[in-house]
Amino acid sequence: MKEGQANSSLFLLFTMKKILAIQMDPVESINPRTDTTMLLGLEALERGYDVYCYQPKDLIFLNGAITARARQVTFHKNPDAYFTAGGWQIINLREADVVLMRQDPPFNMEYITATHLLEMLQPDVLVVNDPFHVRNAPEKLFMFRFPQFLAPTLISRDVQTIEDFLGTHQDIVLKPLYGYAGQSVFRVKKGDSNFHALLEMFFGSSNEPIIAQLFIPEIKTMDKRIIVINGKVTAIYGRVPAKDDIRANMRVGGTGIKIEASERDIRIGETVGKELVKRGILLAGLDVIGDYLTEINVTCPTGLVGSNALYNLKQESVFWDAVESKLKKRA
Repeated sequence: MKEGQANSSLFLLFTMKKILAIQMDPVESINPRTDTTMLLGLEALERGYDVYCYQPKDLIFLNGAITARARQVTFHKNPDAYFTAGGWQIINLREADVVLMRQDPPFNMEYITATHLLEMLQPDVLVVNDPFHVRNAPEKLFMFRFPQFLAPTLISRDVQTIEDFLGTHQDIVLKPLYGYAGQSVFRVKKGDSNFHALLEMFFGSSNEPIIAQLFIPEIKTMDKRIIVINGKVTAIYGRVPAKDDIRANMRVGGTGIKIEASERDIRIGETVGKELVKRGILLAGLDVIGDYLTEINVTCPTGLVGSNALYNLKQESVFWDAVESKLKKRA
């Protein structure tokens, strides 16, 4: 028996508790004060799960077996010493009760490959969010299923078409189609001397189209994050951008605030939520600027820690109640 097979067999032999495997960024790299994945891991530990963490690069497919080189991790509520980890071992993902797919985008071939491998675990293993539908619902494309909530938006890499869009709307935002966390988002007005340089930058580094969208003035003061768990809206909060920035994402300096949600905000969340739950998307974060839906985040939605603090919630418990309800139905 080879070393990897032996380690996997020992894992199966001596593991008696419920198993959660989390596909995530390196544990050492997260911010323990704001990280949603850690929050979900803490709740799983309280519910009696053994938690194992690995990265997409650690996935292994061999002779039909899907394993991962992982570490058993215990999260702690002390932000200065927020985890302890055991040694690396090979775990058989088919023996996990739940796999959480929680690594950040970019939505690249490594990510897509991971969705295919995790999809093979089903229906034996509950994978959240469902990898098939994650693969088919990238943030800035899935929203087009809900045209009633969208601002004028273009997807293209044709320079003339983008120029025409700018000419029509005079004030637009350009961003990568598969970007995340507010990276490479630019506001461009008609006559901006940087316009063609920005297009050269986008198209010189990628063969993907970009997204151009009408600039929505409300972003200068706030955008909104709607958190949807198991198809239901659990929180809506505002994100105020840093001074002289149009990006309100918390990772680039945005600040979360309590708001009074509008009827339209709630309608957006409920409408999108009905479609998400049909697709096995248990946790999603919807971005809204003014009255317009601008993204549907399903790959690694965040915001639970901040909105919990703002509204005195425990959304990680709502999430795990939904997960364990699904597990009971499978039993």
